[in-house]
Amino acid sequence: MPGKDFIVDPQEIDYAHVVADIEAIRKLNPQRDGMEQLTAIVLDDPENNICIGYRDTSSDEFWVSGHMPGMPLMPGVIMCEAAAQVCSFHSRRHDLLGCDVMGFGGMDSVRFRGMVLPGDRLTIVIQMTNVRRRRMITSRFQGFVDTTLVCEGEIRGIPLPVEELKKVTSC
Repeated sequence: MPGKDFIVDPQEIDYAHVVADIEAIRKLNPQRDGMEQLTAIVLDDPENNICIGYRDTSSDEFWVSGHMPGMPLMPGVIMCEAAAQVCSFHSRRHDLLGCDVMGFGGMDSVRFRGMVLPGDRLTIVIQMTNVRRRRMITSRFQGFVDTTLVCEGEIRGIPLPVEELKKVTSC
């Protein structure tokens, strides 16, 4: 993918400028334990609807022993989940969708172009392309290890009916 197609040039990302650490992310994103896929947010630009977060991986990840034995690769679905969590953080921080919890609404044109291994930093860059309050948010995303594009696609977020879900889980 030529550099002109990057949302943000990965060489220009400032990892020293942390906008939100894990505790700040937890205030907005509900995922916990093995489902937390972000370490920090390093850019949150509401004017351009761009947000950049990263996940520092380790050999202790839940997927390392089974995906794949002797050749641990971060599953593509986990890369997509990391992208969804960056989208959710940005949307909730700026109240774009008007909900407490955002869920997956769909994905399109997702491509995996490289590997994420234990010890790598997966950087996710998202740019919201369509915001329909209380209905749906569409974002394009790109994932990088260093400056290598490892995944990209389009993701949609929808408001989840939190009260209805709480009723179901309390039965």
